[in-house]
Amino acid sequence: MSTRHLSRSIVVQSLYEWDFLDKKPDLKEIVKRNLEEFGKKLKDKKFVWELVNGIVKNLEDIDKIIQAAAPQWPLEKMGTIERNILRLGLYELLFGDKKAVPPKVAIDEAIELAKEFVNETSGKFVNGVLGAVFREMEKDKEAKNKKNEND
Repeated sequence: MSTRHLSRSIVVQSLYEWDFLDKKPDLKEIVKRNLEEFGKKLKDKKFVWELVNGIVKNLEDIDKIIQAAAPQWPLEKMGTIERNILRLGLYELLFGDKKAVPPKVAIDEAIELAKEFVNETSGKFVNGVLGAVFREMEKDKEAKNKKNEND
């Protein structure tokens, strides 16, 4: 398992616990505990904290995007693990460093996490939601490029 994949797994596990407990416990304490338990092989824990802090900072926007991309699945009806995998995937897709993690890598990683933590069907669900957001991003990029060409 690559160190970035392990980092993402720790982030998903931490977000799951935090979300499952209605965001009452201190997320930083959960992450610290999970890093101690599962992240002993990680030399650089900076990526874990970058993801956690970025997701929390953008949580409201991320959740709105999930709702727009999967309107048939209200957040509260969605599986807790899938919801948090989508949060991670959308953070990397929309707000993360695209040079360090290209969009297709962010999507593939989220799909793999869904398959690992839940099942093949969840992987397809995550793929569908993130794929829809990615296609919208591409349309927006094309529209901006077209507008810039016409200016």
